[in-house]
Amino acid sequence: MHFNEHGLERASVDAIAADAGVSKMTVYSNFGSKEGLFQAVVRDRTATVVADVPGAALDPEQPEKALLAVGTRFLALTRGDDALGTLRAVYGVAGALPEACRAFYKEGPERVNDELAGYLRRAHSAGTLKVRNPLQAADLFLSMFLGSGHFRGLLKLEMPDSRENKALLREAVRVFMAAYATGE
Repeated sequence: MHFNEHGLERASVDAIAADAGVSKMTVYSNFGSKEGLFQAVVRDRTATVVADVPGAALDPEQPEKALLAVGTRFLALTRGDDALGTLRAVYGVAGALPEACRAFYKEGPERVNDELAGYLRRAHSAGTLKVRNPLQAADLFLSMFLGSGHFRGLLKLEMPDSRENKALLREAVRVFMAAYATGE
């Protein structure tokens, strides 16, 4: 993707339009600005984490299964080249383009966290989890995937292999369940 290769500041709407086979005017009429397009890209990418998880996988009666599904998707997103490139682009404009950074945060991390918190509220209501602060618990769960492997990806170093990712996923769910499961 163009944003990943050139960063948000240096991304060219002309080049993006040409790659998409549309006019520059089409990009602006649909997204309003380069930042609007960037926001739409982030929204599209993060939708797969919670919103697109099949409903049966998010059964409040089976939080371990739900957390494994959400964690799998979140880990795949955060370790993917597109997400890592997007983060590099956003970090590169932090301070210079505050609206783009706010939009990224709102459509990316905040959205995923809010959606997971909604699930945690449902599991709390079902009595399978005891979660006093669902937003904080969601943030803690998702943060477990943003350790050394994530930083290695941001720095374009050797990424963890599938075995390491699966071990991280299992341990994150185990730790979360140890803290929040009701034991019923």
